[in-house]
This record gives sequence, C-alpha cells and structure tokens, in this order.
Amino acid sequence: MGAGGNMSVRPAVKKSETKLHNRVPSSKPPFTLGELKKAIPPHCFQRSVLRSFSYVVFDLTMAYILFYIATTYFHLLPSPYSYLAWPIYGFLQGCILTGVWVIAHECGHHAFSNYQWLDDLVGLVLHSCLLVPYFSWKYSHRRHHSNTGSLERDEVFVPKQKSQIPWFSKYLNNPPGRVMTLTITLTLGWPLYLLFNVSGRPYNRFACHYDPYGPIYTDRERLQIYIADAGVLAVFYGLYHLAAAKGLAWVLCVYGGPLLVVNAFLVLITYLQHTHASLPHYDSSEWDWLRGALATVDRDYGILNKVLHNITDTHVAHHLFSTMPHYHAMEATKAIKPILGDYYQFDRTPVYKAAWREAKECIYVAPDEGDQNKGVFWYRNQL
Repeated sequence: MGAGGNMSVRPAVKKSETKLHNRVPSSKPPFTLGELKKAIPPHCFQRSVLRSFSYVVFDLTMAYILFYIATTYFHLLPSPYSYLAWPIYGFLQGCILTGVWVIAHECGHHAFSNYQWLDDLVGLVLHSCLLVPYFSWKYSHRRHHSNTGSLERDEVFVPKQKSQIPWFSKYLNNPPGRVMTLTITLTLGWPLYLLFNVSGRPYNRFACHYDPYGPIYTDRERLQIYIADAGVLAVFYGLYHLAAAKGLAWVLCVYGGPLLVVNAFLVLITYLQHTHASLPHYDSSEWDWLRGALATVDRDYGILNKVLHNITDTHVAHHLFSTMPHYHAMEATKAIKPILGDYYQFDRTPVYKAAWREAKECIYVAPDEGDQNKGVFWYRNQL
C-alpha cells in the first residue's frame, strides 16, 4: 500500500465494527491538493494526442482480431465447441471493449488531448458505439467527481440510511438474496441507471440520462444531450439493419454478448471503487471535496488492470486529478502514496470475493453512536 498503507483505527470505533477493515481517517487530512500535485512529476499531467490514439488503435485492433476469428472460424467448430467458443469470445471482447469505454471516459474528463473538441468527438463516437449517451454521462459523471462521498449530492452508488432502505431488503440479506441482487445489478444496473437514475442521487422529479429537460442537466447542456441521444439512436439504427442482413442471433452473439460484459464491468468497477467497509460518507455538515475524493479505494483486477487502462488500481489518483491521462496514473499514484499515508486505500481481495463481501456488509450507512462527528457515516449490515 505504500507508506502509511496500514489503515488506522479511529479511537471511537468498536473492535466489532472493524473486524473486516480498519477504517480510514475521516478527519480533514494534514495535506492539501496542491501538495499532492507538487509531488507528482510535471510530465504526468501532459496529454499526448499520438499516445492517446495509440491506445484507441490498439484496442480496436484487438477487438477486430477477436471479431475476425469468431466470424471466420467459429462456424467450422463442432456444435459442442461452438457453444463454448461464443461465451469465451463474449467475455474477451467485452474486456477489450471495456478498455475502449475507459478511453471514452477519459475524453469526458478532457484527459485524452489538449483539445476539448477532439476529446468530445472521440468520446461521442466510442461511447455511442457502446450505446452510452456520451454528453449525458459526461455531465452527470463530472458532478459525481465534484461531490464524491456526499450523501446529498453524489451522483452514483449513493448509500442509503437505514430509514431509507426498501422494506424488502431484509428478505434479500441472505445468500440467495445476494446472488439475485448481484445478478440484477450486473446485468440491468447500467441501463437502469441511464434510464431511471437507479442508485443515483434523488431528484425532485423523474431523472433520465436521455431526457434533455431532466433535472440532471442545465439549460446550457440540453443541446448536447440531444446530440448524445442522436449518437445512440444512430447506432441502434445500424444494429437494426445489421440484424436484418445477418440475423438477430448473429448480432446478439457478435455484439450483444460483449456489450453485456462491458455493462457488467462498468457497474462492478464503479461499485467496488466506492463501496467498502472502511470508507466514510458525509452529510453537508462534514463533507468537503478533498475528503470526498479520498473516500474511494483502489482494487486489484490482476491482468485486467492493464486491459482496463488501470482505471481499477489508480482510482484514488483519478479522483484527485481527473484530467490526468491514464498512462501516467500509475506513476502519479506511486508519487502521492507516501503523502496520503493512511488516507490511501488499496484492497487486494479478489474481485469476486470483494463483490460478495461488500454486498453482505455494506447495506446502509449510519453515524457511530456517541461519535461527535454526526455528519460522518459508515456502512452497516444489521437489519
């Protein structure tokens, strides 16, 4: 974890409450954002058009190779092996396309190049091809970065207090219920978020990422929401004609399967970045931007760290400096870890174990009894 990697235990926390993880500090850190930035080599903030495009070209080349192998050779396999080959293709292609999604995500943060118009053009094309409304998500995601860890203003995976959780939650707090919850979350979570703002912050009226006049967006952003919707509709139109020419089964195998994997990864990665027993959340009386940005955790996805352009194991640095290109994030993380100390959070738990554990332990948030900082909330699981 680097210097100070062993997470400190706050004095007011009972031993039983920290059996899984020592909590990270929730007090104001003894360092500033400026001090963290000074510790990072200046070149880490430099964006290169050529280098950024090299990752796009590499990912799309790998995606084409997988597509070519699948469409050229899979039909030659005996039937038992072809049924096995397509799911393998779907997973591998989904991993590669998640990397493409991450590059489009960088465009939304203006981390791809020095030219905002180029970032938006590349991001619009790449995200639209994955049925993501680029500008719609760009604006809501930026607000997530501006309000991370805030119970009132954060935009995604906002934890609920005990009084706010649905009445049926107690019936899902068991192994079969967690299996069902995780399955629904990973398969339907992303489209439900885009369509109905599920797991997002509450608004005073219906919120949808496809609605230019929804409460998520300002008047200045509405035209770009229309453009984002047009991009997704154009891809749907292309898929419709492709299905008419090749057949629906062909489109589902070649495109639908990988897209399911992409959507599952997006939800899983985001969920695990912001859901952890050691992470505090804050109400308006305690929240500030730096503490909120630090209320996230780096995870280890093994070889997929590289495939996913290190969005998984450099997320803390990303929240601190979101315009930094992904290819400098590892170096930046190493530079700031000695300063962050106990405020840096890294969990090497295998992803499948971590997802199960967080689904079990992180059900709602509440302040500690007797804690003077009533605006600091921690995960609980006792229903």
